[in-house]
Amino acid sequence: MRLFGIETEYGITRDDLEEVDPVVESMELVRAHLTASFERRWDYAGEDPHEDARGFRVSGLAQDKEEDEFAKLDAHRPFSFHEMKSDLVLPNGARFYNDHTHPEYSTPECRRLKDLLAQDRAGERIVQRAADRRNRSLGGEYVQLYKNNTDFHGHSYGCHDNYLALRSIPFPQLRAGLLPFLVSRQVIAGAGKVGIEAQESGVVPGQFQLSQRADFMETDLSVDTMHNRPILNTRDEPHADPKKYRRLHLIIGDANMCEYATALKVGTTQLVLDLIERGAAPSLELEQPVTAVKQLSRDIDLKAAVRRQNGQTITALDIQEEYYRAAERTLAGLDEESDWVLNEWGETLRLLAQDRQRLVGKLDWVTKLWLLETFMREERIGWDDPWLASLDLAYHNVDPARGLYLGLEADGKAWRMTTEADVERALSVGPSDTRGGLRGLCIRRFSEHIRSMQWERIQFTGGLMPRILEMGDLFEPADVRACAERFETADSPLDALKAWNDRKDTGS
Repeated sequence: MRLFGIETEYGITRDDLEEVDPVVESMELVRAHLTASFERRWDYAGEDPHEDARGFRVSGLAQDKEEDEFAKLDAHRPFSFHEMKSDLVLPNGARFYNDHTHPEYSTPECRRLKDLLAQDRAGERIVQRAADRRNRSLGGEYVQLYKNNTDFHGHSYGCHDNYLALRSIPFPQLRAGLLPFLVSRQVIAGAGKVGIEAQESGVVPGQFQLSQRADFMETDLSVDTMHNRPILNTRDEPHADPKKYRRLHLIIGDANMCEYATALKVGTTQLVLDLIERGAAPSLELEQPVTAVKQLSRDIDLKAAVRRQNGQTITALDIQEEYYRAAERTLAGLDEESDWVLNEWGETLRLLAQDRQRLVGKLDWVTKLWLLETFMREERIGWDDPWLASLDLAYHNVDPARGLYLGLEADGKAWRMTTEADVERALSVGPSDTRGGLRGLCIRRFSEHIRSMQWERIQFTGGLMPRILEMGDLFEPADVRACAERFETADSPLDALKAWNDRKDTGS
């Protein structure tokens, strides 16, 4: 099974201020997680967003110019770039940092959907507990956090799902197989949104749509993420052996509150990648994918048909049905989790067509629409009422006392795969079968000995030569557990490294 993970940028605001500095607020929020002073450990040398998966390197990105402008604005601030980032690696192997204007939580790498859901939910708890600490210092419940994708003033922030993929699959094959699926995935994974929005402008009310990110998609393919946002991002940062693997970095997805929607979003995407790797994906290429994303998002009846390159038209449900049937034919019996995804995928498509009310508490856009329609009937208002945008935001508030979705969940009206015990454990322990869990173990046991970290390696202090744990090709669960056993039982990281390297050298 492949590795996967989710990066979530949270919306942040303060109720006591008319003007909020999101750079400072995001930094202060991340630092509120700490019980000690910030110590820089994350090594940015391993990150290069200019490599393009289509086989070339771009000289510049739209976001480079924006970051230069940010740098000028930030020059007056009494902290450095790295202090501003406040980049933390947590005991569960997750990364928590200030992505300049948003606090971002990146789950550790996961191999099973239940682990991913637990780690994603742990992220909600971690950012909210940081907000609680920050609010105690401010003397009021001022800082509010939203697991959503828009501030309703023309700004979008992302929820990115990532997957390990084989380098041997040509990128054009990935493009052809993925684009129709991603365009239509919003019928399952959309978070729902009040109004229509354009970049750098406000919301036009009067309509409900499936996806919060659809309005901000601008091109089919691009290496950029902040401007000229693509349906399929082409950034080529594998965080693994680049000869063997690529990392599929998807920025089109919405941030989900419903566990079921997250499980289907990631689970179905994995199955589609399996189909592409087997050469079994359906041929459904669309004539204008960006137009189709918006058109499908704005049709809550799921009847809109978009043009394919062959001149025929097709609905979002029919696209999803084609992928589902291909996966059922090719991948049934692959493993227990894949069979669960197949079963739920098929049932969800059936209910979307016949009785979507049964998906309340499972799919975010269906759940939010039900809540808003109920409210509108009670208050006798229409879709153009500005009250609805505030309720849309409240749906995504991660404060259990304020969040509309979390209130539904507390009342037992939302589907869950995780238990409270799962989430509590995920706050401090990562998956035992991935390098993410191993990263967290090193933080728990030998934090004071870590000089620097990045996704695929950890450098320890001690001795004249660098002592490095290389994890770039550490994927097999048995190998991860064997390595973790050395670090769990050793008296020092150097002893653990020696035991691990001796094992590799002897093949034992």
